[in-house]
Amino acid sequence: MKKILETERLILREMTQDDYGDLCEILQDKETMYAYEHAFSADEAQAWLEKQISRYKNDGFGLWAVILKTSGEFVGQCGITRQDIEGNTVPEIGYLLKRKHWHNGYASEAAQGCKQYAFETLGFNKVYSIIRDNNYASQRVAERNGMKAVKTFIKHYYGMDMPHIVYCADKK
Repeated sequence: MKKILETERLILREMTQDDYGDLCEILQDKETMYAYEHAFSADEAQAWLEKQISRYKNDGFGLWAVILKTSGEFVGQCGITRQDIEGNTVPEIGYLLKRKHWHNGYASEAAQGCKQYAFETLGFNKVYSIIRDNNYASQRVAERNGMKAVKTFIKHYYGMDMPHIVYCADKK
């Protein structure tokens, strides 16, 4: 397992097939996945994991496992992916944590580490977070990560039109 970065309390590393069970705790929890409007099936969760592993090989980054330093526990995923905003491909910082680990500051800490990694290691000048308009917790994480709302757009996903807010931070 390749370690990507470390923060005060967390290690972010590439996910492997061994992380499938932990990943399912997130993706198959309807309450956690409310912004996606559905919990994932086992096949969808497997495809999600395979997509991250493919991203590591093709892009050199993706969503990584978020691990607590103190216990080694998998608490979620956070990382950088290429996402489309109305025809423009941008680097997005995304995060999904197990519900039992919400409200501990892990998403903010991991996202801040990813922003620094995106600027210092990957050489991006801007990073984005694309967040459902009803996902207030993720919006607060983006704001704590020094991002500002710059636009809104409709993303068509799972047969639905979903309003999203685009947050952006510039390299200083």
